[in-house]
Amino acid sequence: MTAVTTRADAATRRGGVRALWAGNPGAVVQRGLIAARSSSWVVVVSGFFEPVFYLASMGLGLGKLIGDVQTSGGVEVSYAAFIAPALLAVSAMNGAIYDSTWNVFFKLTYGKLYEGMLATSLGPLDVALGEILYALLRGLLYATGFMIIMQILGLNLAWTAILAIPAVLLIAFGFASLGMAVTSYMKTFQHMDWINIVLLPMFLFSATLYPITIYPDGVQAVIKAFPLWHGVELIRGLTTGVLSPDMLWHVLYYVVMIAVGLVFTTRRLRALFLD
Repeated sequence: MTAVTTRADAATRRGGVRALWAGNPGAVVQRGLIAARSSSWVVVVSGFFEPVFYLASMGLGLGKLIGDVQTSGGVEVSYAAFIAPALLAVSAMNGAIYDSTWNVFFKLTYGKLYEGMLATSLGPLDVALGEILYALLRGLLYATGFMIIMQILGLNLAWTAILAIPAVLLIAFGFASLGMAVTSYMKTFQHMDWINIVLLPMFLFSATLYPITIYPDGVQAVIKAFPLWHGVELIRGLTTGVLSPDMLWHVLYYVVMIAVGLVFTTRRLRALFLD
């Protein structure tokens, strides 16, 4: 009787209103949390300590030699206070990308988990949004821990730094949604190497370790197209207290990024398993 009901639900999804959405992404998140109990937490913990080590070695160490640095808002801050918000954005990006690429690729290609999920009442948008929300939990974990360290070290220079937490979630949401969309088109583990080829230049050149003004104008225009640059500028403005209308453009950038990622992921999952 259950099998007959499941097939009927699948038929309804293919041709009816529930073709994309059943309103239950929480089931996917719950499944991820249950599976995480038996997973190794070493990988999760290592993702948190990576930006901490960067901050200790470069912000506190190299920062003694560099001195103060001017932000894009024209404010002089210590080098540690300059790179800390950037590392927070990088941490959110890395956490979201890991969960929405490698984990999704295994579930999609080898575990065949999404095929089983879509055989139930869940729709492609439920699966996509559920996986992305699960990735956000990791981004929130990293952001909260790193913000505590920044507060202890006195690197949060304004009360608006508390708003960096929701900003980090926005950044993680953007990267997770787009990362899952890209991963749905990948066929082999070798294709996953392309992700690192994209992430490394973004980390090095998105005004994370030095001001963007050191580059020629043409190079600056290219860097400003990177999603990480928008995240770095958004969080840096919040932690230093230098607010400007331009921050709304950074938010809009990620809103569009989220929308594009969700649309492509939903369509891709539907094409793979339902059409």
